Order: sequence, then C-alpha cells, then structure tokens
Amino acid sequence: MDISNELAIGIDIGGTNTKYGVVNHRGEILQQGELRTDKYQEVESYIDALFNTLQPIIKSIEKANVIHGIGIGAPNGNYYTGTIEYAPNLKWKGIIPIAKMISDKFNLPAALTNDANAAAVGEMTYGAARGMKDFIMITLGTGVGSGIVANGQLILGHDGFAGELGHTIIIPGGRLHEGTGLRGSLESYASATGLTKTAVELLEKNPETDSLLKSHAGDINSKFVYECAMKNDKMAKKVYAYTGKILGQALANFVMFSSPEAIVLFGGLTRAGDMIMKPTREHMEKNLLPIFQNKVKLIFSELKESDAAILGASALVWEIKTDL
Repeated sequence: MDISNELAIGIDIGGTNTKYGVVNHRGEILQQGELRTDKYQEVESYIDALFNTLQPIIKSIEKANVIHGIGIGAPNGNYYTGTIEYAPNLKWKGIIPIAKMISDKFNLPAALTNDANAAAVGEMTYGAARGMKDFIMITLGTGVGSGIVANGQLILGHDGFAGELGHTIIIPGGRLHEGTGLRGSLESYASATGLTKTAVELLEKNPETDSLLKSHAGDINSKFVYECAMKNDKMAKKVYAYTGKILGQALANFVMFSSPEAIVLFGGLTRAGDMIMKPTREHMEKNLLPIFQNKVKLIFSELKESDAAILGASALVWEIKTDL
C-alpha cells in the first residue's frame, strides 16, 4: 500500500514557544513553524491561535494527502488521559484536557504525551538513540525534561507521569523553584532559567568583577550568558562550569537508577558545546560507583532542536491509527 501521502501533525508545546510540523512516515518534516505559547493567558485563546496558524497549511495539503491526526508533546502531558496537569512552566493552571480540546477544534484524532517523552521517541526513531533499548533523554530548555527508555519501552508509570527527573532534588534546601515551590531541584539549576539565576547570583557575590555580564546586570538571560562565554568571559564560563557540575551530579544518580547505554542531551543549553559537556561528564563520572564508570555515553542530540519533539509527537498519530 502506498503510504507516501499519509501524514501526521506533530506539536511541541514549550513554556515559551510552540513548534509544529507536518510529518510523513519517513520522518520527514514537510512544513513547520512556531508560535508563542506564553502570549496566551487562556488555553482557549491559545488553541484558537494554533488553529488559525495550522488550518491554512492543512487546507493546502489535504487534497493530495491524508492527515491522520495530531500528536502533542507538552509539559506534564499525560499519555493515558490526554491532559496537561499542573504544568509549572505554563500559564494555564490545573488540569487541561488539551488532546480533546485540540481534537474537537481540528476535527482530527489527537493524542498527548510529555514533551520530553516525545523528544525521546523522536531520538529513538530518527536520531542519536537509533537502535538503543536503554537510554535517557534530558531536555535543557526553559525547564529540564526527561524521557526514560528501558528495555525498549518508554517508561510512563502507572499514572503517566514517570520520568520527571528535572524536579528531583539535587541540592536539599537549595534554590527555590517558583513554579513548584520545591527547593534544590535540578530544573532550578540546569535549565535556561536556572543558568540565568546562577549568573545573577555570581554577579551579586562578586560586584567588583569586570565581567561582560555587568553590562546587562539588570536584565541577564541565558542567551546573553552564552554570548559572553563565547567571548571568553571568565564569569560566564564559571556559570557553565557550575551548571555542568550540578547536571553531572544529577546524571550520576540517574545512571545508577536505570543503567542506560547513553544519556542524550537536547535543547538550548547544549549550544554551549564543551562548556557544558566537559563539566557535566567530569562530575557524572566522579559521582558514579566503579561498576558504572566509563560505560555510559553522554552525547548531544543528532536532531535539530525544533525537530525531535515534533517527530516524536507525530509518531503518536500512528499509534492512534493502529488502535482504531
């Protein structure tokens, strides 16, 4: 049977931006784009904007193709219920029946999973984790997400929320995470937000520094920290060294939990390359038992940042089709 014209839509809902793409069976993204997530205070307005953005694309391709459904990756997305539940990095609070709302709006079947789980599926199918049965995907963006694959299966847990490694406590009593109220979670340190807070704290502790960071002292963000580090700014490099230290310590715990073949790092912070990778690897190995040392590959994603979660989310559509 010719499946070349059978398509799926993949949607990756992030705390700041939503990325979407039309995907075929070979994992080729035929059209893609994005819109702001944080612009919409109400989920209904967001879905209206998503519909208005995607509908012209759907209309332009549906005469020659069959769109089988929409797959969605989202923070705190529950695969079993199709709901986003208490996502700390989204403006919409409580339990949001996002899959049903999108399905009703587009008149297409829709399925949901955690955004990092979607990225893990994309990586396993098309990226650096091809052929692997045991790996962990860590997404380093606005937050820290994770997808755990063991024995070839994505770990979902009994309620659909397994694998929230970003909210595990790595420094007891440490930095406050405003979205959850937790103190010392990995996300408080190893996300873009956490990295920015580290830069601000270092500046406050070292007010006499001649760091380039001082030029934006009142409005530092992760992009500016990266730009300063690329200009060989010592304090900006210290920010990455500290972030890598915390991340490496956390990864050591994760390795001793599931003994993966690899940990795949994905997301905006990975653009820093060795500035984040070297301290992460060093502190991961330093905190492992000898039976785990030098066994786990620590690698960057092979997929474009915008592609992994889109591809993984779109793969949910083929599961829907199989179940029908």
